[in-house]
Amino acid sequence: MKQFKYVITDEVGLHARPAGLLAKKAKEMKGADVTVTVSCNGKSADATKLMAIMGMGVKKDMEVEVTVEGGDEEAAAAEMEAFFKENL
Repeated sequence: MKQFKYVITDEVGLHARPAGLLAKKAKEMKGADVTVTVSCNGKSADATKLMAIMGMGVKKDMEVEVTVEGGDEEAAAAEMEAFFKENL
C-alpha cells in the first residue's frame, strides 16, 4: 500500500469535471489490478465512484490522502500523484 497527500488547487475542488477526470483515471488503473481510495476530513471514497468523490465535499485548498493498493503500487502511486498535480 502506497499513500501520498495532496492539496487540491482546482478552483471548484473535487466537483463534477475534476471528479470525473479522477474517476476515469482510477478506472483505467483498476484494469491493472490497482485500487485507488481518496480520503479527506474523515470521509473516504473509492476513486472510481464519481458520486462518492463528489459527496466528500472536497474544496480548494483542502488536503486529501490518496491510497494506492495492488498491482505495481510504486509506479501506480507515482502515476496518480502526477495526475493530481496536472489536473487537480
